[in-house]
Amino acid sequence: MGDDADAEIDRLPVDLLSHIFLLLSSFTDLAQASSVCRKWRQGVTQSLARKERLSFSGWKMDDDSIARLVAHAYILEDLDISRSRWDCQISDDGLYRISLAKCISNLKSISLWGITGITDKGVIQLVLRATSLQHLNVGGTFITDESLFALANSCPHLKTIVLWSCRHVTESGLFYLVKKCCKLESINVWGMKVPLDCFISLVTISPALQIKPGAVHINVKAVSLWPIHLVTNLS
Repeated sequence: MGDDADAEIDRLPVDLLSHIFLLLSSFTDLAQASSVCRKWRQGVTQSLARKERLSFSGWKMDDDSIARLVAHAYILEDLDISRSRWDCQISDDGLYRISLAKCISNLKSISLWGITGITDKGVIQLVLRATSLQHLNVGGTFITDESLFALANSCPHLKTIVLWSCRHVTESGLFYLVKKCCKLESINVWGMKVPLDCFISLVTISPALQIKPGAVHINVKAVSLWPIHLVTNLS
């Protein structure tokens, strides 16, 4: 009976196997399936090529495992590498390897929330090639204005950015980003060391901009009543 079942599974075409594997959310299950035989390995590879979203949040992953999986996800649009209780870790080297993947120019959303092992070096390498990026979460990281400068120059379609507790980002980086990214709709600035006057100036540059969290209340109609000193040399 067991041999007959094995024979039935062996007759499944690779396309059908890949559709089945596409339903699996566990990277452990995918790894085990990939080790069964060459045909199953092809099915797993094809299933990755069909994925539009990958989330490593909640998984114990490293540079090598993340980079290898992303390399096979040719149409990937949403990449989540947020840190969680299982300490999904990635370094600048991992971000560089991801930046070389074929899907990088398709990515619309990237989350690096809480990944403390990355610096401007890795983030800059990533965003320079992620030219379709619309949503970026770098909250809880140690990036500086240098990352925002690269982001502003490379990602004109950016709509939202989370800078939660990015305490090394200053007014200069925020001004440059808002001026260059004309489609920017919202910025999360919770926990940043930036004065209120800076936020008022940002809304002056882009009146439709939403500055979060809600505790930061800025009335664009009243902005003209404030003594604002705009940074004009942003080129």
